[in-house]
Amino acid sequence: MPKAANTHPTAPNAAASYEAAMAELERIVDALETGSLPLEEMLSSYQRGAELLTFCRAKLQAVEEQVKLIDGTVFKPKRAS
Repeated sequence: MPKAANTHPTAPNAAASYEAAMAELERIVDALETGSLPLEEMLSSYQRGAELLTFCRAKLQAVEEQVKLIDGTVFKPKRAS
């Protein structure tokens, strides 16, 4: 029996970008929703999805913090004199 293609070849920290991680996560969700994966592959795909979700949340949090920093310094309200 041929081996199934690996649906998660890289670690989340090795993901090229947030967008690449999201694309992989979407593929995993689609595969899980079909219910056509063998049980072991379903479990490993679920684990990979959880890793990617954590990775994406961390990226979003970092961007949110940068935006807050920019908003606080660049768009600081002027005080009335």
